[in-house]
Amino acid sequence: MQRKSDRLLGCIAPWRGAALSRMDSHQQHLRRGFNWLGSAMIIAKLTDFGTILVVLRLLTKEQVGAASLVVAFGTVIEALDGLGTSTALVQAPSLSRLQLDSLFWFIVGAACVAAGLVLLAAPWIASLYGIAAVAAYFLAVAVKQPLVAAAVIPLAIMNRELQYERIAIVNVGATFAAALTRLGLAIVGAGAWAIVIAYAASGLFTLIGALLARPFRPRLQISTSAISSLLHFGWRATLSALCETMINNVHYLLVGWFYGAAALAEFRVAFDLAMEPANAAGTLINRTALPVFAKVAAVRDHLAQSLTWSLRRLLAVVAPFAAAIVLAADPITALIRDEQHRSYASASLPLKLLAAAAVLRVVSQLAYPVMFGSGRPQMAVRLSATTLLLLSTGMLLVGLTVPVASGIVAMSAVWLVVPPLLLLWQARYLRRFCTIGAQDLLRASGAPFVAVAILVATVEVGRVLIGSGSPVLELGLILTLAVLACLGLLLREPRRDYRAATSR
Repeated sequence: MQRKSDRLLGCIAPWRGAALSRMDSHQQHLRRGFNWLGSAMIIAKLTDFGTILVVLRLLTKEQVGAASLVVAFGTVIEALDGLGTSTALVQAPSLSRLQLDSLFWFIVGAACVAAGLVLLAAPWIASLYGIAAVAAYFLAVAVKQPLVAAAVIPLAIMNRELQYERIAIVNVGATFAAALTRLGLAIVGAGAWAIVIAYAASGLFTLIGALLARPFRPRLQISTSAISSLLHFGWRATLSALCETMINNVHYLLVGWFYGAAALAEFRVAFDLAMEPANAAGTLINRTALPVFAKVAAVRDHLAQSLTWSLRRLLAVVAPFAAAIVLAADPITALIRDEQHRSYASASLPLKLLAAAAVLRVVSQLAYPVMFGSGRPQMAVRLSATTLLLLSTGMLLVGLTVPVASGIVAMSAVWLVVPPLLLLWQARYLRRFCTIGAQDLLRASGAPFVAVAILVATVEVGRVLIGSGSPVLELGLILTLAVLACLGLLLREPRRDYRAATSR
């Protein structure tokens, strides 16, 4: 009996060692992806933030509002580029050259059709919103579509091959070049064109960077039968991406419709400062976690450990900075003025509400790579559609019942109400399909929220002892404390225990 037990343990030991090795490898890929893409995201957002503050001083609120409306429509249309095949390429077991070539021509052709439809719809959209100049701005939206489409294949290949370093360089380079383009055009007096041209130019810079980082020369061959399975997966991913893009832009369309361009400019400033970093973090999740989750999806324990690790890492970045935005909302908005020296101070309360909502939004986005990686794109579509429906309904009710004076505050509050409802459903889904309970998620998020509490207490005590002085000094101190909190969380790597994962 003892010999049989020894032989059994001898068979189990190599399997456990192999499981540990595979799990270590997946965690290393996640860590490398978060480090590279996370660093790129921070650099890109700081560059974007620094230049947009200057641009806001050179444009009127009406110009910012009109450009924001066009970019919102363009971003929604851009979600159709690739037709979801980027996600399909990442999770596909194998790919042939014929599939890559066929997908390239199919995607670019569809983008050209979309660009033509944009130009046809531009005058109608301009008349709908009562802003005649908007029609011409849609030319930039049309130009960007085939540029973005041509970059889908090389970017997807790099993501599939876990080449996070190259993707990071492409992202930073494109963002930096687009920011300089926007700043330069604003300085020479281009007005709203500075924003819309820079939006289109980002597609060109992304394409150039992608082709330099991962050269791809498509051959003149196309086979619809070869890509039918990828398109079948992709159209559901497209629906999810379209819903997600609408979620991030529907408020612009409704605020502009109900409250006008000036109110839209104020809402745009609040949303960009609070939610755009969270949206960038969501992109970081999908690019980094999706290929790893797809590899470990067959082993639920490994998937659960990768998910909780991702949650800890994500909150370590997002939570301190969201708290810093809430604390610094008043000095930030006091410093921002438009070309006519009108203040953006009325965006302070919306900024605080949206910063709090940003944390909930980021946590909810973790469910998407789990669903796609485990082969359940239909669940991601349902979740996105439900989110869009709840947000749109709430904002429509606000627009119909709340006057202009309180409109953008009420619109921001909708963002704070909807995510908790979705998180309840997501917790149930993760418990069912990933064997991870709410207590595991709470345990993973414990340290970030303790750090946030310490950050808030430190700032408030400092305000009592020192008082409120220069807004610039106050903003600098809050940002410094947030960076220290973030670094402390990222450097704190909790001890991982794989015993439970390898004992089953």
